[in-house]
Amino acid sequence: MTMASLDVSTLGGGTRAIARETLEILGREIQGSIVFPQDPTYADATLIWNGMMSKRPAVVVRPLTVQDVVRVVTFVRDNRLEMSVKGGGHNIAGLGLSDGGITLDMRHMNAVDVDMEERTATVGPGCKLGDVDHATQKHGLATTLGFVSETGVAGLTLGGGFGYLTRQFGWTIDDLQEVEIVTADGLVCRASRTDNEDLFWAVRGGGGNFGLVTEFVFRLHEIGPDVTAGLIAWSADEAEGALKLFKEATQEAPRQLTMAALMRNAPPAPWLPADKHGKPMVAFVVNHTGTEHEAETDLAAIRSFGAPWADLIQRKEYTAQQAMLDATQPKGMHYYWKSEFLSGLSDELLDVYRAQFDGMQAPANQIVLFHLDGALREHDEDDGAVGNRDAAYACVIQSMYPAGSPAADHNKAWARSAWQALKRFSTGGNYINFQTADEDSQRVAEMYRTNLERLARIKAKYDPDNLFRVNRNISPAR
Repeated sequence: MTMASLDVSTLGGGTRAIARETLEILGREIQGSIVFPQDPTYADATLIWNGMMSKRPAVVVRPLTVQDVVRVVTFVRDNRLEMSVKGGGHNIAGLGLSDGGITLDMRHMNAVDVDMEERTATVGPGCKLGDVDHATQKHGLATTLGFVSETGVAGLTLGGGFGYLTRQFGWTIDDLQEVEIVTADGLVCRASRTDNEDLFWAVRGGGGNFGLVTEFVFRLHEIGPDVTAGLIAWSADEAEGALKLFKEATQEAPRQLTMAALMRNAPPAPWLPADKHGKPMVAFVVNHTGTEHEAETDLAAIRSFGAPWADLIQRKEYTAQQAMLDATQPKGMHYYWKSEFLSGLSDELLDVYRAQFDGMQAPANQIVLFHLDGALREHDEDDGAVGNRDAAYACVIQSMYPAGSPAADHNKAWARSAWQALKRFSTGGNYINFQTADEDSQRVAEMYRTNLERLARIKAKYDPDNLFRVNRNISPAR
């Protein structure tokens, strides 16, 4: 590279020298801006949630309009350069960045428009979950999103998406009604169940393989503004009884109640007594969207069980519940996860689950059992590429540690070991958004199962040269 040019990664796996002047001209042709590595804003433009993923794009483009996106996609295609798309930057595999390539940072395309008459929200690709929740909750409405407010809406949705409202309304993509998308040929089109149906089917779980979505239209539901929600925790000595209760309660729970169980060593949180910090615990995270009386009845057995170390379940704003777990996943930490979908919770599975915590020294590692069973099963298996309609629970094995931790290898080894122990209980499917960078194409195939062949055909139709490849990639059918 010379002072007058930058070496940019290409689709062929090499690099190509692109004159800085050429990139500056591109910047003048769009309403947005281009950030070069020497610019003071570059560090912020390339900051992502998982600090384990270290990538340096050649340049970052920040579009403001759909026309900006078209111009950049056309430029990248014509020059056969590698491109990534960064929405919230919350992907665990770091797929928002292209190492040496062109990264589109969508943060400024973050408008949310709520249509009260149609009960829809039109959402920009740079929005985070909190942006949407705050806009829709002004009207007592919500769509099915995840459970960390800093997550990007685009990545969550394109991977299928699940959260506290999944039991009531299905995967996030079950609330998706329409998208505007820029395809590899630089065309802007709309896709829905009645227009470009194959493309709409593919983006509903197929990730960013088929184009760059510049607008999402979601169905809204009457939720909140207040829900009964929070967390309750006990000593791990009570884990056997607590998990038995979790199994029974989730089998009987009305759809307005969603719960997740987790085990870990207690964090140094102010809501826990100081003498409990660092000691093994079991906890439930709950969200009940019904009336206060309904929630009191449905949660009575849980709140009366054992001797809780803390009970934070209360009437609160839905937006507060959506942000409650934000502090447990700070940006810049190193994250290594595995996931599987489960059809149920057998006694044997729960025994194996508890065994993963015997003598565990890691301060922040945990395994979450998230209840999903409900509305998602009312759709056909091929209603959207996400599939996995047989999932009743998500099992998410999470390790977290700071950069430079001497226990990094130990933490990752624990996550892999726990995954191998629990994988035999899987439906065979897993959550694409939780796949790490070291997972191969077989894991992608396990996610999509019978939908993979159809996805490959649609990929060949809309992106035959695999321009959109910095993702959990689906190869075009040949």
